Amino acid sequence: MKKYHRLYLALVIVFTCIAYSNHFQNAFHFDDSHTIENNLYIRNLKNIPLFFKDATTFSTLPANQAYRPIVTTSLAIDYWLGNGYNLFYFHLLTFIFYLIQGILMFWLFVKIFDIAYKNQWNGYIALIAVAWYLLHPAMAETVNYVIARSDTQSTFFVILAFVLYAYSSFCRKTFLYLLPIVLGTLAKPTAVMFAPMLFFYITFFEKNMSISDFFRRSYFKQTVSSFVKVIPVLVVCALLYLWVDKFTPKTWQAGGNSPWLYLITQPFVITYYFGTLFLPVHLSADTDWQLLKNIWDVRFFIGILFIIVMLGVATYCSRKPAARPVSFGIVWFFLALVPSSSIIPLGEVMNDHRMFFPFVGLIMAVVWGIALVLMKYKTIYEKYSKAIIATIFIILVGYGIGTYQRNEVWKTEESLWYDVTIKSPKNYRGLMNYGLSKMSKGEYAIAEKYFTDALTGLPSYATLHINLGVLKEALGDKKTAETYFKNALAYNSTSADSYYFYSRFLVNQFRYAEAVPLLLKAIEISPAYLASRELLMKIYDIQQEYEKLNQLAESTLQLAPDNALAVRYKESALKKQNSLSLQLEQIRMNPDPEKYLDVSLSYYQAGQYEKSIDVALEAIKLKPDYTEAYNNIGSAYNEIKQYDKAIPFLKKAIALKPDFQLAKNNLALAENNIGVSANFQQLATQKPSAENYLSLSLLYFNQKKYKECIEECRKALVLKPDYDLAYNNICAAYNQLGDWENAIIAGEKGLKINPDNALLKGNLAEAYQRKNK
Repeated sequence: MKKYHRLYLALVIVFTCIAYSNHFQNAFHFDDSHTIENNLYIRNLKNIPLFFKDATTFSTLPANQAYRPIVTTSLAIDYWLGNGYNLFYFHLLTFIFYLIQGILMFWLFVKIFDIAYKNQWNGYIALIAVAWYLLHPAMAETVNYVIARSDTQSTFFVILAFVLYAYSSFCRKTFLYLLPIVLGTLAKPTAVMFAPMLFFYITFFEKNMSISDFFRRSYFKQTVSSFVKVIPVLVVCALLYLWVDKFTPKTWQAGGNSPWLYLITQPFVITYYFGTLFLPVHLSADTDWQLLKNIWDVRFFIGILFIIVMLGVATYCSRKPAARPVSFGIVWFFLALVPSSSIIPLGEVMNDHRMFFPFVGLIMAVVWGIALVLMKYKTIYEKYSKAIIATIFIILVGYGIGTYQRNEVWKTEESLWYDVTIKSPKNYRGLMNYGLSKMSKGEYAIAEKYFTDALTGLPSYATLHINLGVLKEALGDKKTAETYFKNALAYNSTSADSYYFYSRFLVNQFRYAEAVPLLLKAIEISPAYLASRELLMKIYDIQQEYEKLNQLAESTLQLAPDNALAVRYKESALKKQNSLSLQLEQIRMNPDPEKYLDVSLSYYQAGQYEKSIDVALEAIKLKPDYTEAYNNIGSAYNEIKQYDKAIPFLKKAIALKPDFQLAKNNLALAENNIGVSANFQQLATQKPSAENYLSLSLLYFNQKKYKECIEECRKALVLKPDYDLAYNNICAAYNQLGDWENAIIAGEKGLKINPDNALLKGNLAEAYQRKNK
């Protein structure tokens, strides 16, 4: 690198730092919540080896648990450096990668330009290309989005691999240039596109071939030679892709539905990406683009025409050695878009951060193409050189200002989602998130308006129902709030959020016993979901479940040793557990039925019904005619829905004290529920139908009689073999029994009948997740 090149490259880096100087305290957004903020695993560097073995450490949401251990490792380092969630450190590492990537791009561009057409201006041309890339506002969509470092890291390693290959014969001979590809793929699988990119690099710049030469017999040997040379790379990339696929949990979902509709929409999306290179005026963090309904949409033909023209330009330019960087850049652009713009239907039709990798090639192609024209008409350039340089400088400054402004948009949740509502008014998720930012500020009326508008477009979106539940609870409408929380569970039973927010609502209503199983489910789905753990520790403390509290605190501290709340609860649990044990020991030393009953009532009030029963039985041993103890046992059995066990104790209490109204009420409750069971059984016997058997199975499920639940469902399937609801109950019951294999079999059979059964999808996902663990 020449002295002036180093100076100008340093200036480009300085200007980039200025453009991004306002982004280091920008908030977490989007998927940052479940991959960073709520992810306990990144809070302990000791978990780093686990990141490479267990992809569930990547996210608290099963559907988003991708295998990206390099990304998770870097997040853990950020957390360690900042001693917590210090935004500066989370942005710093991404930005350092970004700047070094710019330096590597300069080296790669110079190498390619020199091979194509060596002249004294190549270094300056490469500098302009790098400056354009680093200052481009579209790149800010990736740099500002912390978890999108998967794009920055994978792109960085691909470029590093090219630099090692291009500059080092030793790396080529020993295949050391593939090491960055391994790391890049472990950041994001898009790095495997290095293999086809390298094939074209070899073809254009080593074999001196054009695209049209592939179809000429005289170049058959050179084509085969290029392919043979890249075979080791193809094998490594294929193995890496299979490795990532192996470690990706079955619960992971791409998010889209129709591969065909997604495919026919992408040509126009690619056209938009190309236009954004020149006019990045419609950047939106979450667009409202929709799938095309068929190929007769004019946008499909515009996109196809654009692709044909671009491929034609690439083919034409590849015929001349001097123009091959244009061809290679176009090929890079299209290959880098294959993972996100082909047959894999992603949740969003397009995303601006998907331009990060493709724009490396596209900018190289455009800048080199313009440079060739200027060098061809050298006299014009010499005559207007100052004006041309000034124009380039003004354009780059304009892009830098645009980047600075995009950083401001990404500053807070409110500023980001307000921009989305303006740029993408039909994005209902954007409306919801802007409403969420307003709700966090207590502006409930505005929040409700945006939530309601969002509901018209996303009637089955669980997260929206959660937010509506939170809003209604804040407004004091508890009944409506609970309905929304239940809706969220019905629409997405595989998300820890659905369980956590409903349980939080129940805790606020002092309904601790109902909240506990929901929180246990949330932790089962996502062990690293800190909020669920903290809320459950609070309940255990209230319920005096000190043994469980101690165990939960210990498991939490294994994931996050610095969690102050877990430390405090652990210490408190040990003290209180010892105190309660001491109290029971003192009673046993001086047996007193009344004191036993007092402790039994304490356990009952805390929701520890089994312990309440055990202690009340101790009281009865001392005082066989202790009416209150019998009633307490019967009442506790009612709470855990074991009505058949409750009835004898309650009848005994009434026999001892005929006017004991509380015992009579409890007995009526138990007998009524037993009667309900009998009615369901009688109905299924007298009027056997699939629906009646299903109702009986659901009753058994709620009573935790899982084997009986499965038996009734099988009776239903004899009468109605295509009954997906019966398969759902079987799957759920086997999950409760821990029989994941049979749960999976039932779940897969049910989904073949009804692929849209959301509840069954959730139960099947749970079975897969538990089996993998």
